[in-house]
Amino acid sequence: MLATDIDTNTQHFKEQFALRSLIQGGMALRGVWQLKKLIVSYSDWGGSSRGIRAFMESHLPAFKEANPQLEVVTELIRGQHPHLKGYYKNKNERVVCVRNMTPEDVLLHATRLRNSIGRKVVKLKTRHPTKHPSVQGTWTTAMEL
Repeated sequence: MLATDIDTNTQHFKEQFALRSLIQGGMALRGVWQLKKLIVSYSDWGGSSRGIRAFMESHLPAFKEANPQLEVVTELIRGQHPHLKGYYKNKNERVVCVRNMTPEDVLLHATRLRNSIGRKVVKLKTRHPTKHPSVQGTWTTAMEL
């Protein structure tokens, strides 16, 4: 395979994944969608908003149609980079900057916002958190018996 074949296959996979996840749906907590509102903020003259403006023309109507439970609002903000802002039922919000992205990448980020539950990301201190850690220590591959 040539490098161009791999690039086209990767691009094709990203497009198919985005469209499939758009149609099939995603995550919900106990059958209830957690994302309540999605705000699409863009600039009508900024160059970094070119991808999100194309997304609004091509992919946003289908995204709204596929997600009737979601309130989608477009917001014009001049002189700022475009972003997607999601409001969740647990009062959290997430903001994703989408400057200089293609319409397919913007669709992928909007789908990820819709699929996420909205919880804050908590960094784990160890790879395997337990209530009772091992007294003998953590096993590694460098251990000698």
